[in-house]
Amino acid sequence: MNYLLDVNVLVAWGGSDHVDHQRATTWIAAIKAANADVLQTSAIPQLGFVRVSMQRSRGKVTASLAGRVLKGMLQKLGRQHQFISDDQNSLLWPPWCKGASNTTDAHLLMLAKHHEALLATLDAGIPGAFLLP
Repeated sequence: MNYLLDVNVLVAWGGSDHVDHQRATTWIAAIKAANADVLQTSAIPQLGFVRVSMQRSRGKVTASLAGRVLKGMLQKLGRQHQFISDDQNSLLWPPWCKGASNTTDAHLLMLAKHHEALLATLDAGIPGAFLLP
């Protein structure tokens, strides 16, 4: 199975002080140990990780530092990480996408489906996404 990691999964995995850090870390460790699934990222979740990391640190983390942290995280996945190109337009939207706050989630869900993956998230409000246990 392929899983496209949502921003919130990356932020939780990368932030030891995040409320869902253990949840994300445990799930990713299980995926890595099974050595059968692929964990994907794309530009949007990577950018989101950098943005949120900078915001959470109140200016103590630069974009460069957040990028290096993310690079290290993804390197730990080795061959089980795959970067996918965001080759989807933003012209069609699922019916559940009713507000501006849903657009990124909807886009990532469609991107995951296009790449035969599930969108892995901590957000129970995304219809059709895989909610981390």
